[in-house]
Amino acid sequence: MNDADVQSIIELTRKYHRDQEASGQEFVPGVTPILPAGAVLDEDDRATLVEHALQMRIASGATALRFERKFAKAVGVRKAHLTNSGSSANLLALASLTVPELEDRRLRPGDEVITVAAGWPTTVNPIVQCGLVPVFVDVDLGTYNTTLERVEAAIGPRTRAIMMAHTLGNPFEATEIAQLAEDRGLFLVEDNCDALMSTYQGRKTGTFGDYATVSFYPAHHLAMGEGGCVLSNSVELARITESMRDWGRDCWCEPGEDNKCLKRFTYQMGDLPHGYDHKYIFSHIGYNLKSTDLQAALGLSQLSRVDDFTAARKRNWKRLRDGLEGVPGLLLPEATPGSDPSWFAFVLTLTEDAPFSRAELVDFLNARRIGTRLLFAGNLVRHPAYLDVEHRISGGLENSDIIMERTFWIGVYPGITAEMTDYMVASIREFVAKHR
Repeated sequence: MNDADVQSIIELTRKYHRDQEASGQEFVPGVTPILPAGAVLDEDDRATLVEHALQMRIASGATALRFERKFAKAVGVRKAHLTNSGSSANLLALASLTVPELEDRRLRPGDEVITVAAGWPTTVNPIVQCGLVPVFVDVDLGTYNTTLERVEAAIGPRTRAIMMAHTLGNPFEATEIAQLAEDRGLFLVEDNCDALMSTYQGRKTGTFGDYATVSFYPAHHLAMGEGGCVLSNSVELARITESMRDWGRDCWCEPGEDNKCLKRFTYQMGDLPHGYDHKYIFSHIGYNLKSTDLQAALGLSQLSRVDDFTAARKRNWKRLRDGLEGVPGLLLPEATPGSDPSWFAFVLTLTEDAPFSRAELVDFLNARRIGTRLLFAGNLVRHPAYLDVEHRISGGLENSDIIMERTFWIGVYPGITAEMTDYMVASIREFVAKHR
C-alpha cells in the first residue's frame, strides 16, 4: 500500500466521521441519555487511529515515546511512563518504592501508607498488594478531600508514605501535604487520575509528589480507551519505574534498539557470567504494564485539545453550581481554597434533614435519562474485599459513612452541553420542589 492509498483511506475515514456526526440526533430532554462521563472523540482522533492501524503499530514504540515526552512537558514534570491503565500506574508507582536500591528509604512489608477511605479501590489496593498497611483518614464534606491536620495526626512510628487522590478533580492541600511529607521523610504519591490540569496555589497537580499517576480511561480528561501514566521529577525514580514496568529488566534500550549503551555484552551483574546479554538481565521483580502505539496515537490527538476539555469541564461545573445554589436538602461542592480544579464531576450530598433519600433522587434522575454515579467506594473499609485486610483508622470515618449513604455525582465532561446542564438543574429543582 503506497502513501496515496493510505491518504485515500484516511480521507474516507474523515468523511465517515462527518457523516456519522451529521446523522446524530439533537438533544431531546428525557429521551437522550446524559452520560455522567465519557470520551469526546473527533474526526482527527478517528483518522489518527486508522492511520496507526494501517501501520500496524500494535506494540509500544516511537509513538508512545513521543506521547510520554509531550505529556510530561504539558504537565510540567521531567519524566512520564505510559502504562496500560491508571490502576496499573498506581501499582507501578508504589511498587517502585519498595526496591532495594532505595536502601533505607525503601518501603518494606508492614510499613504504613496514609490514604483516604472515601475513594477508588486501586488507590488503596497497591498498598495491600505490596504487603504494606493502609492507614485510613476521613475527608471533609464539600471538598471531599482530607486535610493536612488529619494526615499529620495519622503519622505513626511505621508510617513511610502518603498515597491519595485529588477527589473528582478537586485538589487536596498539595503544597502543605508535600511539605509535611518532606519534613517527616515520607514518600508522597499523588493519584491525579481525576484531576489532570487542575492547579493548587498556581501549580499543576501531579507535580507535588515523588510520583503522580494519571488515567486515560474514557471517563477521564484524556481518552486512550485504556491507558495510564506514571509521572516523576526524579530521574532515579523514573529509571526504577521504567524497569519495573518493562518486566523488571535492567536494559534501557527502546524496542528495536539493540546496543544503545555500546556495552550490551560486557556487563556483569548478580551471579550471571560476564558478558551476559544486558537485554535479558533483570534487576527488579517487575511486570509488563506497557501500553501500545495505537493508544498513544489517540492520546497525542486528544492532548492537542486538553485546554478545551478543561475549559468545558469548568464551564459545566460552574453552570450546575450556579443553577443549584440555594436548593434545600443538598450540600453543594466547593473547590479547595487556593485551587482551580479541572473538574471530573459535580458531587452532591443530601443534608441530614433532607425530606427525600438518595435512592429516590437518583431514581428520578435515571428515569429522566440523567446518569449518576456514587462517590466510588463511599467507605472502603466496609466493603467485603477489605474486611480482613490489616489496616489502621486514624480518627473517625464519619464523613466517609455519610458519603456512602447520601452522596452521588452527575457529569460535567465536555460532551455535556449547556442545554443538558440546564435540564439537569431543572430536573433536580423539580424533584426537590415536590418534596417540600
